[in-house]
Amino acid sequence: MTGPMTGSTDQDTPEESRDVVTAPVTETNRVARNYALGVIGAVIGIIGFVAGVFFVHLTAGPEPTVGEPLVINREARPADTAEEIDFSGFWDVWSLIKERYVSQPVGDRDLYYGALRGLVGALEDPYSVHLDPELAEKFSLELSGSFEGIGAEIGIKKNQLKVIAPLSGTPAEQAGLKPGDDIIAIDGVDTFGMFIEEAVQLIRGPKGTEVTLLIYREGLTEAFEVKIVRSTIVIESVTWEMREVDGKKVGVIEISHFNENTWPNFSDAVQNVLLEGPDHLILDLRNNPGGFLDTAVQVAGEWVPHDVIVVERFSDGSTRDYRSDGSARFIDIPTLVLVNGGSASASEIVAGALQDHGKAVIVGETTFGKGSVQDYMEFPDGSALKLTIALWMTPDGRQIDQEGIVPDVPVELTLEDFENDRDPQMDRALEMIRGGAGPEIAGAP
Repeated sequence: MTGPMTGSTDQDTPEESRDVVTAPVTETNRVARNYALGVIGAVIGIIGFVAGVFFVHLTAGPEPTVGEPLVINREARPADTAEEIDFSGFWDVWSLIKERYVSQPVGDRDLYYGALRGLVGALEDPYSVHLDPELAEKFSLELSGSFEGIGAEIGIKKNQLKVIAPLSGTPAEQAGLKPGDDIIAIDGVDTFGMFIEEAVQLIRGPKGTEVTLLIYREGLTEAFEVKIVRSTIVIESVTWEMREVDGKKVGVIEISHFNENTWPNFSDAVQNVLLEGPDHLILDLRNNPGGFLDTAVQVAGEWVPHDVIVVERFSDGSTRDYRSDGSARFIDIPTLVLVNGGSASASEIVAGALQDHGKAVIVGETTFGKGSVQDYMEFPDGSALKLTIALWMTPDGRQIDQEGIVPDVPVELTLEDFENDRDPQMDRALEMIRGGAGPEIAGAP
């Protein structure tokens, strides 16, 4: 999900990196920021309102509740406000809630963090969110690649909450969820207008408990319910095997996620495949929702030596290139890359780079189109901000966000294929290796 149900971010070495907000950046923060690339959501989200409170360390209201701290820095203002903003209106609303809301007492801490969520929510960006300390802690645990939930990445596309990809071997996959499924309701709660983070909190839960999703799937006439029992999800991000196709050795490497274990496991897979002397390679990125940026750059670097893998474009039009520094161990091996609508973020970076540099032929369906950069910043109170700060472009300047990566060889996997365990995308890749009709495989002599 937005985290196994999971999330994403940025940083130089790790996944995406930009120190653009005045927040302390520690080594711990840098690890967390790596996740900003994924399609994963964060952990909460309720629309509210207020401008500027983000810059104020508030923790209580005018009349402090017993056991809660006093408001400090009440008169503080953001330095870059472009127009006169009368903050007395904010305090008026705060006081009225404290004095007259029907269900008392109202926690000052809840009002404060709710205001921050509303501040970020005013951006109307599904990937930008403020996390209170408890939610920030839960989000950081997802970086380890283990959590309790159903094992599905979710995202928002055209204002609709969708399944990006069910992770392999998880309850979500076993229950039959598919990339592109619309999530209409969660345990009876309508998802219209819901933040990813709020959806994540409703779907995730302790192992052994059940969640009911109302799903609409393209091609069907009506929505249907799917009951899923939550479990502990451990993401095995890289698997590989060797196949023989008409006397040719074909190395097949599948990357299901770009988490903290992906690069060492992928590097081992590269070495093992090379020992087999492959004639061709198939890189399977289907249903891979993304993850660490630096891992995506390293993976693409096994085909592209010392060149641009992805370009980051900021709001002022400035750009930043991310270049490979890998050994390009697969540079001379003809390669096919499999993608679908569940391939997002880091997956799209790899597929786009190999396509632009002519190192692979892309087979399958147009990818999800998640090409925005989220910087993840932690604050002294334990809360955190995940904020969209840039867009990703392929080396040739193609925008990934909302557009996705269009395959060189379009091959649809239909509902009928899925229900009958057919894989026409893999079949087409193997047909191309056999020498069937289709474009020349990148890297072939």
